Amino acid sequence: MSNRETQVGLKEVRQQVLAGTQVIQNLIPPTVSYTTEGNVLVIGPEDLARLAADKLSHMGKCAILANEAITSQDEAHLELVMTSAEDVESYYNKLIEIKGFLGQFQVKVEHEEGSADLSVVAIRKAHFDLILDLSMSPCINLEMLPPGYFYVGQDQAKLAEAIEQLPDLIGEFDKPRYIKVNSDICAHNRNGNEGCTRCLNFCPADAIASVEKKIEIDPYLCHGAGSCTNACPTGAISYDLPTPQSMHTYLNQLVTRFRSKAQIAPVVLFHDIGKGAELVTDQLAGDIIPVELEEITVASVDHWMSSLAWGARQILILNTDATAPTLTQMLKGELALANDILDEMGQPRRISLISEHHLTEAGADELSELLTTSASWPVIVPAEFVATTKRETIYEAIDHLNKQAASVDTCLSQSNIPYGRVSVNVESCTLCMSCVATCPTAALTDGGDLPSLHFVEQDCVQCGLCEAACPENVISLTPQVNLDKAARQARQTLHEEAPFECITCGTPFATQSMVKRMLEVVGTHSAFSANTDRLKMCGDCRVKDMFEDILQDPEKQLR
Repeated sequence: MSNRETQVGLKEVRQQVLAGTQVIQNLIPPTVSYTTEGNVLVIGPEDLARLAADKLSHMGKCAILANEAITSQDEAHLELVMTSAEDVESYYNKLIEIKGFLGQFQVKVEHEEGSADLSVVAIRKAHFDLILDLSMSPCINLEMLPPGYFYVGQDQAKLAEAIEQLPDLIGEFDKPRYIKVNSDICAHNRNGNEGCTRCLNFCPADAIASVEKKIEIDPYLCHGAGSCTNACPTGAISYDLPTPQSMHTYLNQLVTRFRSKAQIAPVVLFHDIGKGAELVTDQLAGDIIPVELEEITVASVDHWMSSLAWGARQILILNTDATAPTLTQMLKGELALANDILDEMGQPRRISLISEHHLTEAGADELSELLTTSASWPVIVPAEFVATTKRETIYEAIDHLNKQAASVDTCLSQSNIPYGRVSVNVESCTLCMSCVATCPTAALTDGGDLPSLHFVEQDCVQCGLCEAACPENVISLTPQVNLDKAARQARQTLHEEAPFECITCGTPFATQSMVKRMLEVVGTHSAFSANTDRLKMCGDCRVKDMFEDILQDPEKQLR
C-alpha cells in the first residue's frame, strides 16, 4: 500500500473516531449574564473620536473622552469633525482608571481636586456599557481584554469591524462560567499563613485575585484560558466546560479507539478554538488526532502524560501568534518539566510545541520530520487506569510510562515545582502539629494517640504552608519528582517521641520535647517560678494543684 493510500485510510479512521467520540458536557452549564443598553464611551484624539461617535447614532447614549491631541489640522478634516456627532459631549479630564466589563464599565477621571465617575457626569448613568478605544496605546493594559472593550487604535479596518459589532451588543447575553474553585483543598492560605500563589501569576485577563485570603475568579472577566487550572497543583481550581473527568475520558476514548481501528499509535494535537481551529484542516496527517480547546493551556501535564500512558505516541501543542504571551511562557515551563520527567525515566521527549508555520506548506517538511521521528520510538503498551484527581492521574501516568521505559527509581530535582518532600530537624521539633493543622492535602499527618509526624511525598504540593506555620522553623522543602513509586507513596515517619506522662496522674499529655521547651520558655514566669512541677502536669492536675495551693495559703487568696 502506498503512503498516499495509507494516509487516506488513516484520515478515514480519524474521521470515524472523531465523529463517534464526544466530550460529555453538562446539559445545563453554569453561565454568567451581561446586560447592556448600548451606552458607549469613545476614547482617543477628539477628531477621530468624534468621527467614530458619528457612526454610533443607533446606539444608546454616547460620550467622548479626549485624551490625545487632534491628529490633523487639515481644514476639510476639521470641518468634517465639527459637523460630526454634534449632540455628543466631549470631556478632557485625565483618565485615572477603567474597571469592569460589558455592561459594567467604571471610568474614573480627575475632577476638581479629586475624582469622578465619568458615566455619572456624562450620561447620568452608573456605568458605561461599551468602550471604543482609539488611543495610540490601549487604556486597559491586558493581554486578554474584557468583553465590551474594543481597542482599535487608529486602524481603520479594526474600527469598521468594531462599529459593525457594537449594535449586536445591546440586550442580555450569557457566557459560560469556565472555572470553579474548591476552597477546601486550596493551598493558597491557611490559618493566616500564605502558601501557594501559582494561579495568580499567569492569568492574561487579570480575572483571578486573592480576596480576604481566598482565591476568587471573576467570571465576567474570565476568558476560559485555563492557565489557573493548569497551574493549580491540588485541583482546587478546575475547568468546568468540560470538567477534568470528561476531558480525560474523551482523550482516553480517542486514543483507544484510534489504536484499535488503525493499529498504530496516534499523535494528539491540542489546539485552540480560534486561530488554531482555522489552521487545522483535513490536510493534517492521518495519524494526528486534533483536540480543540478554548485555549491550549486548558490541557496540562496530567492530560499530556495520561494521553501518552493510554497509548498516544506523541503530544503536539499548537501555539499561534494569537496565544497570549503569558500563556506561552507558562506553557513552555510546563512542557520543559514534562519532557525532563520523560527524559529522566528513559522515554523520548514525546511532547512538542509547534507553531502555525508547521501547518503551512513551508513548514510541512518539518512537521513530517517530527512525525517520522516519533514513529520510530518504542510503542507504549496502553495503561488501564481511570483518571481520578489531578495529582493521582499525573502519577498514575508517570509510573506507567516509567515502567514502559527504564523503571528508574531516581529523583528529578528542579526548583519551583509542585512536587517534592518535606524534611524536619528532629533535634528542635516539638511535635506541636502546627504543620499538620495547616497542610491542605493531608501530606502531613499526626500519629493519633502517639506523638509522631508522618509524611506522604506523593501528596505534597510544596505550597510552603507547613514551613510558614512551624513555630520552631525546623521544616524545609525539597522540590523534586520522585520516580520511585513505593518510596513516594510510603507513609514516612519524620519524627516521633515517647509521650510525657503527667507526674501526678500518669496520663500522657504532651511530648518530651514540648515539656522541655515549656520549662525553658515559661518556667521563669511568676505563675510557675515557685513550682515548675506544674508544667509537668496535665491540664486537670495543674488546675487542682494551683487551687489547693491557694486554699492552703490565705494570703495568696487575698493577692
